Amino acid sequence: MTGVSRWRRRVNRRLSPFVRWSRALGNSVAHTWRRSLQLRVVVSTLSLSMIVILVLGVVLTSQITDRLLETKIGAATEELDRARATVEGQLVGSDASTSLQTQLDGARANLTNRDPDSAENSGSAGTFEPVLIVPGGGPRGPTSAGTVEAVPEQLRTFVERGQVSYQFTTIDDPDGYNGPALVVGTPTTSSLSGLELYLIFPLNSEDRSLSLVRGTLLIGGGVLAVLLAAISLLVARQVVLPLRSASRIAVRFADGRLKERMPVRGEDDMARLAMSFNEMAESLSKQITQLEEFGNLQKRFTSDVSHELRTPLTTVRMAADLIHDSDHLEPGLRRASELLVTELDRFEGLLGDLLEISRHDAGVAELAAEQLDVRMCARAAVSTVRHLAKDTGTELIVDLPSEQVVAEVDPRRVERILRNLLSNAIDHGEGKPILLRLRSDDNAVAFVVRDQGIGLRPGEEKLVFNRFWRSDPSRVRRSGGTGLGLAISVEDANLHDGRLEAWGQPGVGSVFRLTLPRVRGRKVSASPLPLVPGTARHVQGRPRPGVEEDRIRAIEDGAPEDYVADTEDVQDDDFTPAPDAAAPDAPARDDSADPAPDPTDTDEPAEPGDDAAENSQERERSQEHER
Repeated sequence: MTGVSRWRRRVNRRLSPFVRWSRALGNSVAHTWRRSLQLRVVVSTLSLSMIVILVLGVVLTSQITDRLLETKIGAATEELDRARATVEGQLVGSDASTSLQTQLDGARANLTNRDPDSAENSGSAGTFEPVLIVPGGGPRGPTSAGTVEAVPEQLRTFVERGQVSYQFTTIDDPDGYNGPALVVGTPTTSSLSGLELYLIFPLNSEDRSLSLVRGTLLIGGGVLAVLLAAISLLVARQVVLPLRSASRIAVRFADGRLKERMPVRGEDDMARLAMSFNEMAESLSKQITQLEEFGNLQKRFTSDVSHELRTPLTTVRMAADLIHDSDHLEPGLRRASELLVTELDRFEGLLGDLLEISRHDAGVAELAAEQLDVRMCARAAVSTVRHLAKDTGTELIVDLPSEQVVAEVDPRRVERILRNLLSNAIDHGEGKPILLRLRSDDNAVAFVVRDQGIGLRPGEEKLVFNRFWRSDPSRVRRSGGTGLGLAISVEDANLHDGRLEAWGQPGVGSVFRLTLPRVRGRKVSASPLPLVPGTARHVQGRPRPGVEEDRIRAIEDGAPEDYVADTEDVQDDDFTPAPDAAAPDAPARDDSADPAPDPTDTDEPAEPGDDAAENSQERERSQEHER
């Protein structure tokens, strides 16, 4: 068995190059066949033509063969009648004392030695070889003259019954003719009882004639096939060339060359196709131009309105801050001033988003890329949304590598993307834990933000990046979002030559994955993190064996290492908080605290203060980052 296995492996190793070559050749031919209409037309026409030529050749050959054989049989029958008369006349005058063998040899010699130039032998039957047979009777055996073995037994049976018959056979005589032959036989009424006469006609001339006919038909069929292939190629080119021209023009038209048109030649179907195509292109060009003008007008309107609203907004902001900072307001007026400041914050954010989206639409957005540790962007984004997590009681779980992850990115835009994703997860996370994870490889870095909220229905993973789209219009935005955050995030990711993708399932949650190249200008081919989470589950609050508990925890104020996890610490995408994760005597965990101060701030942590002051600091910090 071992020897057989080695032999099979050796054979497979030797045949593998041929198999690969055959597979590559087959794929190439199949690809050419699918892409070339002209090749399919020529091959189909040629195949059908060859079938027609083959059928026609078979029918003509059969008809010619039947006519030649019928002529040969008729001539052979006439020659057989003359030979029978000659034999009967020869035997009537023979001496009775002559032996039977001598009489047969004499009669056969008389048939063989006739003058070939005489009128009697000038028939169309051609040469022949006579055979005379006298069946045996009593003690005497059969007597014959000629090549008796060339006469078929079946033919002799018919002749013995008194019938004139013929049969085609093949003669294999080492000293004579080898090939097809016609054997005709007849009984005689001579003095020799039961004498049978057979004439063997070689069919060499007929065989040469049929070979000539078959060769002529084969050559004619080949020439006809070549001519038909050339004709089909010419006809196919007349149809394919305008189609190829239309395809090239359509591609250029799709690339933005709206002035491209097909040439119109003649008045046939192709000319009408070209005219119809040109009319369609003209109509599409006008509509595209109008849409571009409307789009540019809308963009200019949005940009102008956003800029013009800056001045009155600044004035209103100053007045609102002055009223809000007053210490002598009644409770009702104080509540009204707080609402005014909140809505002004939201209005200012909306204006900022409108200006940013207008820059992307106009194609003037610039990427201020620099080499930095992208973990700083994650920490800054987490610190910005910590007050939202506090308000909703949401636990933020941050899983960052312990080593630096350096990439060439725009920190302001990456932080804004992560801030938008975290805010969106808090809005739709139903107060359940939210995971922020960072991984990298040699080519790309990837962030994953996952929640366990309402999730996304099928098809919404594309709609979620549309402007002002909301999965549930009745839901309240806790983050005060403008509906443009995810749309701006997609534009920021595209500006980095990266990708922003979404996945979700109703009742399970949603996942947003940001993949960015580590080097600016390099395309992203694969992501270090999967988009669809796995099925393994990990209970948060209970450390894995051998992992320190303070490596994975809720975000709290303090140093970054209080919440940054090693790469191997958090590996499962599914996570569920354990109801008994903390010991009874342990202090309660702040599930929404800030893991670290913003990298742009001072190294000292901010002093704790009241909620209003903290929210004001957060707004100022967010505005400064945005600027």
